Amino acid sequence: MKRKTQTDGTRPTLCHVGSRESGSAARDNFSAAARSKTVGAAFEARAQAFLQRQRLRFVARNVACRGGEIDLVMRDRDGALVFVEVRARAQRHYGGAAASIGWRKKQRIVRAARHYLATLARRDEPYEQPTCRFDVIAFEGGRLEWLRDAFRADEV
Repeated sequence: MKRKTQTDGTRPTLCHVGSRESGSAARDNFSAAARSKTVGAAFEARAQAFLQRQRLRFVARNVACRGGEIDLVMRDRDGALVFVEVRARAQRHYGGAAASIGWRKKQRIVRAARHYLATLARRDEPYEQPTCRFDVIAFEGGRLEWLRDAFRADEV
């Protein structure tokens, strides 16, 4: 049995083939994702440098567990662990960077923070749970905004 095939060129282009409109070159599937990760890492580095200028000490970056991820873990001068979510938006559409952290994202951050604290407890024999807080560093059109104690674990 023979299959019918289209040979008139009306088939849509595959996702890995670049658009032929406006003379753009072929692009691979992952270029936007790779660019997004690179941009995200740059904003995380800027946030880390800012927080260190505010006299917070760097502890860890991109702490991940099965249910979530924390961009930065810092330690404040009073000994509190600060879990930092970094968000960046070019414009304030839909509420901006800080408003993009919804209830589900907060849950994922808290879950990752609990996982991180559990690994600290396993690593350190005499362990005392540190005071914790959740901060947000929001970049709105390139301008940094630091939201201290942006949300609490018992709210999500």
